[in-house]
Amino acid sequence: MCGRFAQSKSMAELVEEFGITGTTPNSPLPANWNIAPTLEIYMVLQTQGNEMALTTASWGLIGHWHKDDVTARASQSHAINARRESIFEKPTFRDSFRKTRCLIPADGYYEWATADGPYKPKQPFYISRTDRRSLAFAGIWSQWKSPTGKNIYSAAIITREAEGSLESIHHRMPVLMPRDRWSQWLDPNERDISTLISLMEFSNPDAGLTSHPVSEEVNKVVNNGVAVTEAIALGEQETLF
Repeated sequence: MCGRFAQSKSMAELVEEFGITGTTPNSPLPANWNIAPTLEIYMVLQTQGNEMALTTASWGLIGHWHKDDVTARASQSHAINARRESIFEKPTFRDSFRKTRCLIPADGYYEWATADGPYKPKQPFYISRTDRRSLAFAGIWSQWKSPTGKNIYSAAIITREAEGSLESIHHRMPVLMPRDRWSQWLDPNERDISTLISLMEFSNPDAGLTSHPVSEEVNKVVNNGVAVTEAIALGEQETLF
């Protein structure tokens, strides 16, 4: 899964990196190295006019059936990730998967080691690209109208089974959409389920990624700053082998 990530690039940097030609938010989001569920995040969309747009959403998908703000917001922490293997059939995610997909930019993300690997369980790791470019999480989004008439946009990150070097940390990882598939993935007119599933299938999903252990300070959302992404040395007690 993906339960925390970092995004510190300016809006201008994201506009250049993702080829944004359409609208952008009126106000930029602050740099955040410890983004937690329900916080506002950036997402990249493609408009019906084929323009790439940058907008924001709350992290954690809100189902259309919620009747009040309290239950809608409470539901978000349970819908921050959608599994690639079942996204097309789960009621919370299936409509958004067909109709409203996005890319979610990130500097990197955090994962906590499981008991199955060589590290101490719950040891946090930071995973990013070796070239320091943004990760492009495959995502979905939705629009929910509150009882007061306010439109609230929310989003979820799609995850898959981990492979390669990342398997030793955790059994899940985000789906990282290759650049040459961005346009088709974001195309609002592309609604064929088998095609969408195939876009999430590719070999060596860990290619170009690097990982390192970080301090347990990242476990607390109040600890924010580039320091939480910095590598630490693990002693013998932090590894099992």
